[in-house]
Amino acid sequence: MILTLDFPARTETALTFVVANSLKTQLFPQCCHHPSPRLAFFQNQNWRTNKRSYRTHHFFYPFPALTSPRNPPVRATAAATTATATKMVKAIRVHELGGPEVLKWEDVEIGEPGEGEIRVKNKAIGLNFIDVYYRKGVYTASTMPFIPGREAVGEVIAVGPGLTGRKVGDIVAYAGDPMGSYAEEQILPANKVVSVPESISPVIAASVMLKGMTTQFLLRRCFKVEPGHTILVHAAAGGVGSLLCQWANALGATVIGTVSTKEKAAQAKEDGCQHVILYQEEDFVARVNEITSCNGVDVVYDSVGKDTFQGSLACLKTRGYMVSFGQSSGTPDPVPLSALAPKSLFLTRPSMMHYNQTRDELLGAAGELFSALASGVLRVRVNHTYPLSQAAQAHADIESRKTTGSVVLIP
Repeated sequence: MILTLDFPARTETALTFVVANSLKTQLFPQCCHHPSPRLAFFQNQNWRTNKRSYRTHHFFYPFPALTSPRNPPVRATAAATTATATKMVKAIRVHELGGPEVLKWEDVEIGEPGEGEIRVKNKAIGLNFIDVYYRKGVYTASTMPFIPGREAVGEVIAVGPGLTGRKVGDIVAYAGDPMGSYAEEQILPANKVVSVPESISPVIAASVMLKGMTTQFLLRRCFKVEPGHTILVHAAAGGVGSLLCQWANALGATVIGTVSTKEKAAQAKEDGCQHVILYQEEDFVARVNEITSCNGVDVVYDSVGKDTFQGSLACLKTRGYMVSFGQSSGTPDPVPLSALAPKSLFLTRPSMMHYNQTRDELLGAAGELFSALASGVLRVRVNHTYPLSQAAQAHADIESRKTTGSVVLIP
């Protein structure tokens, strides 16, 4: 018979006692209120035994005799483990899929970072359309409820045991995995964050990490834009669209952009769009043919999806690239392979996470992005900031196309 007294608990003052033998764990409620207690259970702790949960009270139980000729007395051993410190922070959580109203401002528990992890106090959080996709169920979150968000900048306030290369006080940013940035604080894998240069403010960095690294892989790796190329960018005044226009123009490409309003058209021109199409007033396919003398474009960057997909294919030249990286208007209809054959077209649906799978790829993408910011190739517009608690309003505005440039949430 082995009697073990263990002390795992949610606070350092709470005690949990576990009695185990080789067959099963036994409880002895019949010993309640005995005048000479041997063990005490404190603070109404929950503890689990054989997958059954028991609620203990302020009772004092002695154990009946546990000895016999076949079961001689043994000395109890006590193993004390350091309790995991937890605290409550505010966060946005989604308990059911739906509209912006399902974004709930709640208290959530956060613990200490483990090996290879850091805890970050967020200073600014980027809002991206992928957050809308998860909220609506276009993409499936791994858990329910879940905290949305895939981009943030913050200060390191704790590091996991044995971690080197990071210290408390570092300003770091991340984009992509893991989801959960809509929170005052979060635990992050240290190998997923990058240091933010002192010349870049947290708000600017949070507005551009995911969008900027998306732009980098779209222009430099998915299809490598070079001088002389002609490209078509849908939603040219949006968060990624604006950066695509600026960077592609700096690379020497001819940039055609589609927008919904005259105000957005003016912004697209400032961002390097040589030709701007108001798609609500013009047939963008006809205009692209006119601009290119019916030759078509080398590549289409389409984040709109259903409403523009077929027209985008029609705008491509022979051996052109259709890069579908979003679906703000809905999922495009299925495309038979035969539809690509007449012009030997290429079609891809890329993800930034697949282009930054290794640490070297991540550092390379972030470094090129920060260089583009420092050199003035990219000018970031943070036209809209919202308190994190008002994330629902921010989602409503971005879905109704009331926003331009980047949207940032402030904890």
